[in-house]
Amino acid sequence: MTKEELIEIIDSWENINLIIEECDKSPTFFSSLMDIALYHKEQKSWRAAYLVDKIHDEFPQLVFPYLDKITEQLKTEKNLSKKRHFLKLISMNEIQEKYFGFLVDFCLETLTSEEPPAVRVHAMQILFNISDKEPDLKPEVLAQIEHEIEYHATAGIISRGKKLVKKLRSQINPL
Repeated sequence: MTKEELIEIIDSWENINLIIEECDKSPTFFSSLMDIALYHKEQKSWRAAYLVDKIHDEFPQLVFPYLDKITEQLKTEKNLSKKRHFLKLISMNEIQEKYFGFLVDFCLETLTSEEPPAVRVHAMQILFNISDKEPDLKPEVLAQIEHEIEYHATAGIISRGKKLVKKLRSQINPL
């Protein structure tokens, strides 16, 4: 199947299961889907990112080799739907130390931005995940999450934020 044909079938939600099955069978097919998710500028390319997210649920090993490219793509990605899926994928996987600096800056900026709540929640989770590897960041991450809960609250920010605040407080001041 060509990339153009793949773009056509991702347009129909009825094809989700077919695409997921095909990706499990064919690394080339999954590679084409990733290329569309990462680099295509068409409006519907966010569906490819959505599919990659769904494939990750069943076959995370297919996504692992692309985490570097996903992280790099955040530097230029403008599509909020793709950004949401990319941040979610990064938040659910081990983050390489070489990306800590970029992701801390990116996620702090995203968390305090006007971006949709789901994008901000995944940024918050990434900050927490990095703070597990870099404990000196915990107080700053805690302060920023508390600030967002107090001044820019949404249901998602409050729900995830309270869970992370509780964990961070216990890690910073263990009793």
